[in-house]
Amino acid sequence: MTELALAADTTPQPPAVIVQLLEKLGLAYQICLDPPSVPVAQRVQAVLLDDAVGALLVLFPQSQLLDLNRLTELTGRQLTAVKPERLGRMLDKHHLKVLPGLPPLTSSPCLYDERLLQAPSLYIESGQSGVLLELTTESFKGILSKASAARFGEPLSNIHLNLDRPDDDRAEITQAVQAFTARRIQQRLEETIEIPPLPETAQKIIKLRVDPDATVDDITGVVETDPALAAQVVSWAASPYYAAPGKIRSVEDAIVRVLGFDLVINLALGLALGKTLSLPKDQPQQATPYWQQAIYTAAVIEGLTRAIPRAQRPEAGLTYLAGLLHNFGYLVLAHVFPPHFSLICRHMEVNPHLSHSYIEQHLLGISREQIGAWLMRYWDMPEELASALRFQHDAEYSGAHSVYPNLVCLSVSLLRNRGIGAGPHSEIAQSLFDNLGISREKAEEAVSKVLAAEVALRELAAQFQPAQ
Repeated sequence: MTELALAADTTPQPPAVIVQLLEKLGLAYQICLDPPSVPVAQRVQAVLLDDAVGALLVLFPQSQLLDLNRLTELTGRQLTAVKPERLGRMLDKHHLKVLPGLPPLTSSPCLYDERLLQAPSLYIESGQSGVLLELTTESFKGILSKASAARFGEPLSNIHLNLDRPDDDRAEITQAVQAFTARRIQQRLEETIEIPPLPETAQKIIKLRVDPDATVDDITGVVETDPALAAQVVSWAASPYYAAPGKIRSVEDAIVRVLGFDLVINLALGLALGKTLSLPKDQPQQATPYWQQAIYTAAVIEGLTRAIPRAQRPEAGLTYLAGLLHNFGYLVLAHVFPPHFSLICRHMEVNPHLSHSYIEQHLLGISREQIGAWLMRYWDMPEELASALRFQHDAEYSGAHSVYPNLVCLSVSLLRNRGIGAGPHSEIAQSLFDNLGISREKAEEAVSKVLAAEVALRELAAQFQPAQ
């Protein structure tokens, strides 16, 4: 691994407290920048959990998902991730940015997955973002003398994600629903899942979307029949994000002078659907608020769509709507599986190295993308929208309407790498930019523009869910 180890004078150094600790322990190590080529089985994931008994440091390879149910069986304790504020205070005390997998650093007991020691060498967070410590496994064993070993992680190789088999969605969703209900009888999916009907306002808007003769008067009339929706559209147009000259006095004014027919019809549809399923009371710690992430994603997609060459540019309003609703399956999961949604949240907190897809597949047998896309089709929404939700995590998707899921995939990835949204940072494949005809520079520029308007965008997000 010597090609990864850089000279001390050119490599960012670990925090002083870590260097002193390693010297005190007499551990030989190499410093290296975080290389993408390191196998996940050799990367040590450290998570600090706690309950009424106290804290517990848990170590496992990033090739595994930490299963809290198995931990409960092993320890007899209901452990969850420590509150971010408490972890932050502990890290700040030692001037650390991330939690290193070094048991002697904390006074907490330690539990590790024994399969962690199968690799010849291990890579541990140094406490400085992007800087890893490489230790031989034999050296690492020396600091585990007081730790307990067990098998509690679920290998990711055992979790089979359904990213590209939409024909299996109905059967898999039905199976997942039946597994979490007392009823084992065969029922139609629509009867098993108690989904609210599509709101009347949304039904009217969908009809206007497909009507080539629809006018500003038509959409104005629909929006004005819903006072809350009308107020939000006017407030949206008057927000600092659009910086419209003069005062916005009516829905028609908002459409004609600021937002335009296309944006309003999709914005109104997103607002109407958003009110169909309420936000869950529970959510993962440190999660980006649902509507805030939705607005950010839609705004980035708006910029990315403009950057696509005109000849291959998709319908702008529909791409915006795809961004607004990209995570709608999250609300559906919370609605369909309420007792188990909290378990999903707790597992997301202790598996920050994984996307939610692995956790949902492991616990439920389906993902939010599958059930979200199914609902879009059940509600007779545009097929482009169902594809956008269903294939948004498949960077190589090239099937029907591929530009829509490709845009969502790129937008979500760009924002995640800037700290917006859950999941690990990742290098975005050049093929995704190439397929959309967008340069990496133009894409980053679109994200920067959105983040520069952060305050205004948060105000817009608050209109969707005032209580948040």
